Amino acid sequence: MNKLITGLFVFFGPMILFAQKTIPIYKDKNVPIEKRIDDLLKRMTLEEKMLQTNQWTYGKNANENNIESIQKGVRAEIGSLIYRSINPVYRNQIMRKAMEESRLGIPILMGFDVIHGYRTVYPIPLAQACSWNTDLVTKACAVAAKESRLSGVDWTFSPMVDVARDPRWGRVAEGYGEDSYANAVFCVASVKGYQGKKLSDPFSIAACLKHYVGYSLSEGGRDYHSSDVSPQTLWETFMPPFQAGVKAGAATLMSGFNDMSGVPASANHYTLTEVLKERWKHDGFVVSDWGSVENLIAQGLAKDRKEAGLKSFLAGVEMDMVDNVYVDFLPQLVKEKKIPVEKIDDAVRRILRLKFKLGLFDNPYVQELPEKERYYQPESMAVAQQLAEESMVLLKNNNQVLPLSNDIRQIALIGPMVKDSVNMMGSWEGQGIASVVETIMEGFEKEFSGKTTLNYAKGCGFEGTDESGFGEAVQTAQKSDVVIVCLGEMKKWSGENASRSTIGLPAIQHRLLAELKKTGKKIILVLSNGRPIELGDMESLSDAIVEIWQPGIAGGTPLAGIISGRLNPSGKLAITFPLVTGQIPIYYNMRQSARPKIGGYQDISNEPKYWFGHGLSYTSFSYGNVKLSSDKLSKKSKLIAQVEVTNTGNRTGKETVFWYVSDPVASISRPMKELKYFEKSELKAGEKKVFKFEIDPERDLSFPDSNGMKRLENGDFYLTINHQRVKFELIN
Repeated sequence: MNKLITGLFVFFGPMILFAQKTIPIYKDKNVPIEKRIDDLLKRMTLEEKMLQTNQWTYGKNANENNIESIQKGVRAEIGSLIYRSINPVYRNQIMRKAMEESRLGIPILMGFDVIHGYRTVYPIPLAQACSWNTDLVTKACAVAAKESRLSGVDWTFSPMVDVARDPRWGRVAEGYGEDSYANAVFCVASVKGYQGKKLSDPFSIAACLKHYVGYSLSEGGRDYHSSDVSPQTLWETFMPPFQAGVKAGAATLMSGFNDMSGVPASANHYTLTEVLKERWKHDGFVVSDWGSVENLIAQGLAKDRKEAGLKSFLAGVEMDMVDNVYVDFLPQLVKEKKIPVEKIDDAVRRILRLKFKLGLFDNPYVQELPEKERYYQPESMAVAQQLAEESMVLLKNNNQVLPLSNDIRQIALIGPMVKDSVNMMGSWEGQGIASVVETIMEGFEKEFSGKTTLNYAKGCGFEGTDESGFGEAVQTAQKSDVVIVCLGEMKKWSGENASRSTIGLPAIQHRLLAELKKTGKKIILVLSNGRPIELGDMESLSDAIVEIWQPGIAGGTPLAGIISGRLNPSGKLAITFPLVTGQIPIYYNMRQSARPKIGGYQDISNEPKYWFGHGLSYTSFSYGNVKLSSDKLSKKSKLIAQVEVTNTGNRTGKETVFWYVSDPVASISRPMKELKYFEKSELKAGEKKVFKFEIDPERDLSFPDSNGMKRLENGDFYLTINHQRVKFELIN
């Protein structure tokens, strides 16, 4: 039915005759979405369809690599905008233009890079993974979604689930580390947080899995470069997080910048169509990364913008981000019969489907609430603090120098990070404001007020050669009982277009630490950074090391609580810290060498500084013997593994139990061990808990071949947990 009684009526004596007013089916919220899309597509001109496939940005983009020189006006028929304002009134004005000034009243999809918080900025994703607390990550993403939606954003370009094993690549900060399974699990947690129970909920936004696919394997860690991705590596390492996200209902994906073994990700028909749409049945759409359609020219796949548009669109990229290639050339390509109209309709259908699912056709406008009712709510700040706390990793603690003893009367806080507020937020800080960031100094002032004197000296900057502050720093250290040195990276040193040839900190920071060590005081090194750091002499110069990453706006109090002992650190590394940059790539689940005892570097150890999963606590945990429900299982049965963990220390602590599986002999060689499950739980002093892992052969023992087809082979397997290795067998 496309006719509804609308309440218009005419009086004839005692009778009331209701007139009927026709409204389009696509505007009837009681009609199923697919029928509404069918109706709308029939009404659209080719130009209107083309505009739906185009995205532009209104105002200057937040990423300095993407700043546009001229601000363009909004066309009422535009498909999407990267929306930078936080003002819902302004957003509604733009939306009203689309709803009232365009012929069909199709709402605009507003997108923004909400990577780790909108205004309430959380720890960077790499840090979040070190919490191993998926529920907490879901809560953080839900807060980010609520703040975004109330400010006018419907769609985030997050999560990034590129498995990253080269910390020279700056975008390692945006993902969840080196393990494919961990990326998949945190991907699902993020999608759940952003999208909620359903996209039409008032505080849900659409997620976007990026960068599809293989981007993090850019040669040498150089951003935007080619990635030599073998089919086997593609399926066993890079595809699983995306597949998990699609299964979890992620609305969209973003194609990568990288040239993937000769076929750029933004023109790869195999990954974009054959796998994503046909095999995985994804009914959402793919948006290109910023200008990645036009980038096909530079990558040598297209001779001009027209050919770039043709190849990207036919490969399966439905929306073109900012370079206007689709709008400029798709109509001509359709007229030349190089692109079938049916392909255009499918792309537009996918874009319209998301707009309908978000409820934009029925409720295109957002509440116009003041900022105080949108941001920094108590429950949001509580999540920010807890996530920062659980993300921090105690890397070293010689002679239990931490937590500080009660007889400490004066603490020296030294280093460029002590009073920093800008760099604590990290890259892609959304709409974060430096003035509301709690600095390390402010956190310590709250924690130690009235109990301990805090002595401060900056010492040096993040880089350069100016040592004029060393003298004051040394004097500050000498009059204090313990020295806390806060060093690290500026936010621009990680993130997009932030590749580095070495992951060590600048020499000036090393020299400051060396001078302070000469005072003979206990040195506690606090690191804030967006990637693993090559510590060099910093490790030996420090009695304790706390990795706080880039914790967002609420990192000061959690750090101070860990230093004082009020909080017990529980973070564990989601990415390996190399001994030196020259070890890269080094990650826990590499394949076995042909000659395991030789063939490594002649001049350095083959061991990294800190392996994936490393992280200390102020309490101790003992693991009992791993017990299996059977030492044999069939392909259609399941096996229960369990281990009893006891908190043998004198204080409450949180422990993450990692379960690894090894397949020593297979038709395609397997990594030495692979993470298959993890669980984090809090145990009181003396408390015991049995952790369980149900092994499903199809899920946990199979592996993909070079075309993504699962293989499940009989034979021996090993289950590894906390240095225990238990054998079991898979039989027919």
